[in-house]
Amino acid sequence: MAEKENTQNSTAAPDFGLTVSGLGGNVNLVQPQEPQEETVHEEIHDVIIIGSGPAGYTAALYTARAELKPLVFEGIDAGGLLTTTTEVENFPGFPEGVDGPDLMDKMRDQAEKFGADLRMEYVDSVELNHKIKRVHVGNDVYQAKAIILATGAAPRYLGVPGEERLKGHGVSACATCDGFFFKDKKIAVVGGGDSAMEEATFLTRFGREVTIIHRRDEFRASAIMLERAKSNEKITFITNAQVTEVKGEEKVESLVLNVNGETREIPMDAMFLAIGHQPNSGFLDGQVELNAKGYVQVAHPSTKTNVEGVFAAGDLVDDHYQQAVTAAGSGCRAALDAEHYLQALQ
Repeated sequence: MAEKENTQNSTAAPDFGLTVSGLGGNVNLVQPQEPQEETVHEEIHDVIIIGSGPAGYTAALYTARAELKPLVFEGIDAGGLLTTTTEVENFPGFPEGVDGPDLMDKMRDQAEKFGADLRMEYVDSVELNHKIKRVHVGNDVYQAKAIILATGAAPRYLGVPGEERLKGHGVSACATCDGFFFKDKKIAVVGGGDSAMEEATFLTRFGREVTIIHRRDEFRASAIMLERAKSNEKITFITNAQVTEVKGEEKVESLVLNVNGETREIPMDAMFLAIGHQPNSGFLDGQVELNAKGYVQVAHPSTKTNVEGVFAAGDLVDDHYQQAVTAAGSGCRAALDAEHYLQALQ
């Protein structure tokens, strides 16, 4: 059903001061704005999907194939965190591996092929506690019977002095985005999981030396990823260490560490963070139940939230596995749950 031209005006709800990327990417702070006139689109969609990435695109594919004509708000940088990843070696069907951006392009194309309406726009806020849900996108308000939340999670930072000030000047959470700028430089990677090992290994393409800094002497990384990093002659390790300060005037110049209780300062040109993520759930404004870490609570094994007609999938829900394949699986389940919910309304 095509969107109707007839619209009505209403006064916008106050801006919550958050803009959420619908790709499972970043949460961008914005200045609160004065209320503006909004256009409420009369068409009531069967389902609106907020977010892209493996969960959002899989949900879009399944709902499109069910002829639910999903409206998908992807965010500006569609594709989620996998668009900042190099080679993905553990996604089924790609024995030689696949680049993260390429995988997301294929998922996006597949969803679009079956009729998903994909829009590279940010969602500002939502109204979920009514039978017909509302999604605010700029000055437009869209309506739907069901909502699938798939906004993912954003990289976590340390919160130490100097870090925020030097973001974009040597502090980064995206090796594929920023590694190129540090050719023949000394690079630190903070973390102890697979992501840290992958980032460090990738950064050896550019850096003169790469140092992995981990707060423990044991690693969460898989054996194969850890061994790959250890066998790389450019990579060294500092364990039982925490970064307490990032120093530099206009760019990163050194890191201050607490190593086994002793303070040490080491020269460094860049620091890349690989210490996990925080869920992009702030825009929900308390309308959906969250756990202590801020992840959306669902009634396992389903993807139902505590709000009727609202489903959640991917890293927005998963604070344990956080894998592309598990996110895709939960996107499938969210689509099926939404389809069954809509059938019950008929």
